[in-house]
Amino acid sequence: MIELHYYPGNASLAPHMVLEEIGAPYGLRLVDRDRQMHKSPAYLALNPNGLIPVLHDGDLVLYESAAICLHLADTHPAAGLLPPLGSAARAHAYKWLAWLTNTLQSTLLAYFYPERWAADADAIAQVKAHAEARVGTLLDQLEAELARRDGPWLLGEAYAVVDPYALMLCRWTRGFGRPARDLRRLGAYLQRVIARPAVQRAIEQEGLTGAFV
Repeated sequence: MIELHYYPGNASLAPHMVLEEIGAPYGLRLVDRDRQMHKSPAYLALNPNGLIPVLHDGDLVLYESAAICLHLADTHPAAGLLPPLGSAARAHAYKWLAWLTNTLQSTLLAYFYPERWAADADAIAQVKAHAEARVGTLLDQLEAELARRDGPWLLGEAYAVVDPYALMLCRWTRGFGRPARDLRRLGAYLQRVIARPAVQRAIEQEGLTGAFV
């Protein structure tokens, strides 16, 4: 059976939502960040980066959230979470998933972990301020793409793995001065993703109470 190593609200949330969407049997294994279990020898044997999540699928051990989402979509094609192989829409799905993880997510990590790039208090504050400003520009890019597509989802008419991934990252801006929910099209889009039953089940299972975004 598939098993997802997760922590509530972390980068495991997108794969968790995808698991609910595909409807395959799976289990959850909590990795207690508060006790630094993601840095334990047992966990590092699964993911030497010490990051969450990790997916077990039979003999396969897989880390990196975007890779896990693609694997789940590829191995459960009936769920329709990726456009047809070789199509232009599939290429755009790859593009947006790469953009989300390599551009938006990496900038968010600079905001939440500025000490990785700076040592003193003033420099840390500058890293955070520049990262938040950059995230604002990236959210504007999502807003513009939703306007250009003029469909309910990031790829247009079809819901895909990029949508729960975008929701996960946009949720991380909820404490920003200008969070994703405040952009007109992006805010409405996030509510559409949240309203999906699969997403609601994942939110409930992770105990993410209160305002989600």
